[in-house]
Amino acid sequence: MQGLRVVRGGREVLHDLAFEVPRGTIVGLLGPSGCGKTTLIRALVGVQVVRSGTVTVLGEPAGAPGLRRRVGYATQKPAVYGDLSVAENLRYFAAMLGAPRSDVARVIDEVGLGRHRDQVVATLSGGQLSRVNLAAALLGGPELLVLDEPTVGLDPVLRQELWELFRELAAGGATLVVSSHVMDEAGRTDRLLLMREGLILADGTPEALRARTGARDLEEAFLQLITEQSGSAA
Repeated sequence: MQGLRVVRGGREVLHDLAFEVPRGTIVGLLGPSGCGKTTLIRALVGVQVVRSGTVTVLGEPAGAPGLRRRVGYATQKPAVYGDLSVAENLRYFAAMLGAPRSDVARVIDEVGLGRHRDQVVATLSGGQLSRVNLAAALLGGPELLVLDEPTVGLDPVLRQELWELFRELAAGGATLVVSSHVMDEAGRTDRLLLMREGLILADGTPEALRARTGARDLEEAFLQLITEQSGSAA
C-alpha cells in the first residue's frame, strides 16, 4: 500500500497509509473496533473504493481477475449459505474457484469440522459458523490469506489450534494478514500494525514494540502509543 486514503460517508476513514508485507509472514492488524481495520482489508482484496493511493497484491492491482484464485478472504460476518450443509457449501465454493474436490475434505479437517460436515449451516453455533467461513477461504491453497477477525466467538482451545494452523500455512509459504482487537493474539504474529482512528500508530514485531515503549505487554504498549500520539497532536 502506498498513500492509501479512503473516504466513506463524507468522512476520511483511512489517512495516507503505507506499508509492505513480505511473503511467508503473519501480519496482524490490531486495534479497537471502528479504527479502520475492515476498511483496510476491503482495500487489500479490491472491494473498497479508494480516494487515492495504490494497493498492489502479489504483483497485481488489488482486485485484479488474476488474483481470484491466489487470495483467500474470510469476512468478519460469515458469507456462507445457511440452507446448505458444511460440505455442500464448500463443494460449491470449490467449484466456483476451480479447486480440486479433495480440497473440501482437507479444509474441513483443518478447521476441525469433521463431525459437522453434513450439518446444515443454519443449525451451527457461532464458532462453528466462523470455522466454515475460514474453511471456504482456505480452498485452493491461496498464496495470500486475508482474515477479518477470524477467531471472534471461538473458545481458547480452538483459537490456539487455528493459530497453529496459521503458523503452518506461513511456514509453507503463504502470507497471512489477520485483523483482531484481542491483544493476547498480537504476540502470535511476526509483525504488527497497530491502528487507531484510520492511522497506523506503529509497525514492527511484537518484541520491538514492547522494547520501544518499555511496556510489559502489548496492551500496555498500545495504550502508551495512544498517549504519545495524543501528546504529539496537542
